[in-house]
Amino acid sequence: MFKRIIVAVSPNASDEHIVNEAVSMAQLSNATLMLLHVLSPLEEGYPTPIYPGPDSVYPGLHQEAIRAYAEQWDIYQRNSLEYLKKLANGILTAGVSVEFTQNAGDPGRVVCELAKNWNADLIIIGRRGYTGIKELFLGSVSNYVLHHAPCSVLTIQGEGLKGEDG
Repeated sequence: MFKRIIVAVSPNASDEHIVNEAVSMAQLSNATLMLLHVLSPLEEGYPTPIYPGPDSVYPGLHQEAIRAYAEQWDIYQRNSLEYLKKLANGILTAGVSVEFTQNAGDPGRVVCELAKNWNADLIIIGRRGYTGIKELFLGSVSNYVLHHAPCSVLTIQGEGLKGEDG
């Protein structure tokens, strides 16, 4: 049975069904869950930097843009961390041991790296259903994890994709 399960989540997605599956599996095998959120520029809500040109008429605009971006980043990071804490508290009330972490970087690589370093037995990850050009530009985190993980991977179909062909 699985004893150390990573659950990749995002505050901007409907991940409740993924977390519920993870909790059920953890209860069956008395496993510890590790909730992981990756701060990624590909995620909705990621702050977008605004850079005035280096030859800007107003040199103070560059510093103002950096300050505004830093504030947006702090809010983004804090909101995501609050989401993880809320999930963890709900999991604890279900009687499951849970930890959480938030890292910045490429989501697929961060998931696989954490799985290796934390000695995970299983990774549970959602599948958003990107295909075609959207998958080409946004990539497929679940596909990357399936091919590079050091342990077993369970992909769970996105809520809106259940029962669809393709």
